[in-house]
Amino acid sequence: MGHWLVIDLEATTDDGGWPVSEMEIIEIGATLVDRQGREVGHFQRFVRPRRRPQLTPFCRELTHISQANVDTAATFAEVWAQFERWLGHHAKHLQGWVSWGDYDRKQLLQEWQQYQLGSLLETLPHINLKQRFAKARQLQRPLGLNGALQLAGLQFSGQQHRALEDARNTARLLPLTLPANGT
Repeated sequence: MGHWLVIDLEATTDDGGWPVSEMEIIEIGATLVDRQGREVGHFQRFVRPRRRPQLTPFCRELTHISQANVDTAATFAEVWAQFERWLGHHAKHLQGWVSWGDYDRKQLLQEWQQYQLGSLLETLPHINLKQRFAKARQLQRPLGLNGALQLAGLQFSGQQHRALEDARNTARLLPLTLPANGT
């Protein structure tokens, strides 16, 4: 029985948003779950941004991540090495990885390229659960995570726009979205 890795990222931003090319990861949250969505492991770290080290007031308010959280954090390259070590312990059971929407995948690709890093995730299938959920529910347009949870009769648990909590809530929708064979 395989496991799924659900990843969520928080990144630098300002009111009105920035293009992905301007954003930097400031928090990585991941939960490793079985087919039923039960957590078998998790990872959470803050990341120190280098291009724009000062978080905007909008970003701090949205994410509830303080300037001190990122000032004392390691760089993306250091945190990603920790993540890959953690993930390596679970690799043989991993079927793929999941995110709510495609932003997280694109942001990771950008950061891997920028830091010239490789990842085990590059070898695994990625599922955009936002699209998969919309298709499964025959929605005209994909919903945000909170809206999808409500449609499924669930309440958001924890603080929104925090990486691990968002990943855990995304994982709650996984068993309702993946077909019985798990792909």
